[in-house]
Amino acid sequence: MVEKTIDLTGSSANSIEDAVNLAVSRAAVTIDGIRRVEVTSVTGTVENNSVAMWHVRLKVTFLIQDRLHE
Repeated sequence: MVEKTIDLTGSSANSIEDAVNLAVSRAAVTIDGIRRVEVTSVTGTVENNSVAMWHVRLKVTFLIQDRLHE
């Protein structure tokens, strides 16, 4: 078994959890077999003295498919 890990950034005005879920669900459109996610950092954009947008940096790990060359 071989896995690959990529870095992604997700953003949401609603919550940190929403930013993570948005990044994973968007990645799943083009990546099969996502197995793990690691949140490596969380930052926020501040506007008018409150957090307007959450940004999460993620490491997403997925299984590399075994395929025979034709």
